[in-house]
Amino acid sequence: MRLLTAIPVYNEEAHLEPVLAEVLRHAPGEVLVVDDGSTDGTPERLARFPEVKVIRHERNRGYGAGLRSAFEATLAGGYDGLVTLDCDGQHEPALIPEVARHLDEADVVSGSRYLKIFDPAQVPPEQRRKINVEVTRWLNECLGFDLTDAFCGFKAYRASALRQFQITDDGYAMPLQVWVQAAKHGMTVVEVPVPLIYLDESRAFGGALDDAEYRLNHYRSVFQNALREARLEVAGECCG
Repeated sequence: MRLLTAIPVYNEEAHLEPVLAEVLRHAPGEVLVVDDGSTDGTPERLARFPEVKVIRHERNRGYGAGLRSAFEATLAGGYDGLVTLDCDGQHEPALIPEVARHLDEADVVSGSRYLKIFDPAQVPPEQRRKINVEVTRWLNECLGFDLTDAFCGFKAYRASALRQFQITDDGYAMPLQVWVQAAKHGMTVVEVPVPLIYLDESRAFGGALDDAEYRLNHYRSVFQNALREARLEVAGECCG
């Protein structure tokens, strides 16, 4: 398969160069960085990697918008598939080939930080873990999946799957639209274990999303709207 590996970034000057150097070592195809309106030294550091494709948003639009640009670039470039990972050091680029390998058997390959314990000393922030568990429950009970990690950004997609997505959420709730539409279209999904790594527990979502209760309610609203738009009927109050 002809693959594109894409990394959405926003003000990642502290992590960009070492992460990108490792991605270039392990990515089986071309590499794209979507710079979502960075105002720090990210653009200058990106310029040191002329072999990397760059899409720049002139203003910060959000995590979902960065991934949507990667989806569009995959289709426009005629690639067979896309691998995505974050630039904050939480994903190990050496695992890119392993994640991509499963595109032979699934439309969507999703990393899971909870399928296997790689380092017992690594523990997720309590509120983030609670929200992940609750949202993962929605996906399983409402959509019939058997997932363990709702929000891991280390993923791979077949281009045929990307063509069916209609993603509108620009923010961190964007994966919920992906999961709903994957269920709507009967896509096959495989989870792959990846290490749980938290290098900076103080990293914030920004604005009101930093409040855990607000964030969970926001996710619930996006999820319920996605279900309605997909015209999927679910039993009971699976996301109540």
